[in-house]
Amino acid sequence: MPTANVSTEAPMRLTDILAADRVLVDVEGSIVRNKNDALRILSRMLAPAAGVEAATIETLLTEREALQSTGIGDGVAIPHTSLEAAPGQAAALIVCPHGIPFDAIDGKDVTIVFGVVGPRKATGEHLRVLARISRLLRDGPARQGLIRALTPAAALSLIEGQDGALR
Repeated sequence: MPTANVSTEAPMRLTDILAADRVLVDVEGSIVRNKNDALRILSRMLAPAAGVEAATIETLLTEREALQSTGIGDGVAIPHTSLEAAPGQAAALIVCPHGIPFDAIDGKDVTIVFGVVGPRKATGEHLRVLARISRLLRDGPARQGLIRALTPAAALSLIEGQDGALR
C-alpha cells in the first residue's frame, strides 16, 4: 500500500527569516512617508539577505506593485518578489504607527509593511511564507501590538510570541 507523502519538517517560522536588523519601527512617522519610501527601505533591508543590490529588489517590488497593490487591508501590506539568485526566503518589517498611503484594497493607510523576497524556484515555500504572514496579521490584537511596539526588538518579540501559535 502506498504511503502518503507527509512532510515531517516543521513549518518555517517567521522568526527564521526575519532578523532584528530587518525591522524598522518609525514611531515619529518621519522616515517612511509613502509607498515608495517603504519599498526603498524594504529593499535596502532585504538586499544583504538576498545577495543582490537594493536597486534590483526595489525595481522588482515596484513592478509588482504596478500590477496590483499588495496592501491587503486592515492596515497591512505584504510586498513580495522572487529572484533567481536568492539563497532562501527573507523578510523585513516596517511598522508605521501614523500610517502611510499604499493604495490598499480597502483604501485605508497602511501601518504594517511586511516585505518578502525568496528564490524564484521556491514558489510553494514563498506562498507558504506569505500565507503565514497573512494569518499572523489577520489577528487584530497582533496588529495592534505591532503598531504599539516602540522598538524593533519589541516588534520582533511580539512576532516571535505570535509565530509559535500559528499552524
